[in-house]
Amino acid sequence: MAIVQTRKLTKLFRKGQPGAVVDVDLESREGEFLVLLGPSGSGKTTLLRMIAGLEEPTSGEIRIGGVVVNDLTPRQRRIAMVFQSYALYPHLTALGNIEFPLKAGKMPKEERRRKAEWAAGLLGIPHLLHRKPRELSGGERQRVALARAIVREPSLFLFDEPLSNLDAKLRVYMRTELKRLHRDIRSTMIYVTHDQVEAMTMADRIVIMNNGKIQQIGTPLEVYDTPASRFVAGFIGSPPMNFFEGEIAADPSGSAVLLGGGVRLPLPRTDLSGSVGRKVYLGIRPEHISLAASGRPISDSAWAALGMPAKVPASIEFVEPLGHRAIVTAGSPIGSFLMETEVHAAIRPGEQVDLWFDMNRAYLFDRETDAVM
Repeated sequence: MAIVQTRKLTKLFRKGQPGAVVDVDLESREGEFLVLLGPSGSGKTTLLRMIAGLEEPTSGEIRIGGVVVNDLTPRQRRIAMVFQSYALYPHLTALGNIEFPLKAGKMPKEERRRKAEWAAGLLGIPHLLHRKPRELSGGERQRVALARAIVREPSLFLFDEPLSNLDAKLRVYMRTELKRLHRDIRSTMIYVTHDQVEAMTMADRIVIMNNGKIQQIGTPLEVYDTPASRFVAGFIGSPPMNFFEGEIAADPSGSAVLLGGGVRLPLPRTDLSGSVGRKVYLGIRPEHISLAASGRPISDSAWAALGMPAKVPASIEFVEPLGHRAIVTAGSPIGSFLMETEVHAAIRPGEQVDLWFDMNRAYLFDRETDAVM
């Protein structure tokens, strides 16, 4: 197992242009499953490729297992990388593909056969070893590619969106298989994805990136419950967090309220007296909004869940059934909001409703810096 450390790591593809990766300080933990998450162009794959030795940093330092590896080749770094494409040799069987790196390293035939069968057993594909890639499904090819990486027994595994070519059902299955593999071999794994569901379900910790910089590092629950910025809050969560613009004002009672679109929302925080007049974004997740027919009280269970309720009148725009639940879009004087409800609830487009916000679960973000307040 290996700990990966980067210090002020930067990659500039063109002089004078913004960096693909800028001053990244990162340290993995021994044996953890670390996920690099971000939108396209955020720098996550470039960072992974620099750790692998496939891209040369413009500046900064990379350490693997305490050793500076900037000048070492990928092979010398004792890593294994699994790519988005399976990159299997079509003329070789699955066994031949798995054995290939060992054969290239001049390992005796019997020993490499034993190790290949061990790796195939970990991934449940011993019965596929005689087949060629064209005879395998996408999921089976990906498991052969994983076995080829495992057989080298590297100190570090790097994954570059390895599941993106699979269908939705198979991706869910392979997520479980990768977590099982990590549990069994306990090697350090760094995994790149743009899919926040993959990140939330697989990671020990998530590194959220945007514009070449790290925005936040934390466990899945930490980045979900305590986002450091509006970008993180909006990127993590499905459906995403709702935002609207407002201004902090003082209430005659002395408490703070948020004004926007003719609506006054109470703010439960007591530390905002010095922020009156400050322009902010309010963020609230779909699960922290309840709804009821206009003029009717919400259910007892929904009311009990609201720590500090605030009512906003709205009109249903869209209802998207997803089986056991539905995603509802409602338009209001302060913007459109997404929320979740039971799919059997009698909600129709055009219906007038009241949205009840749990203001204890709302977030405030500075409108100039996007930082959480």
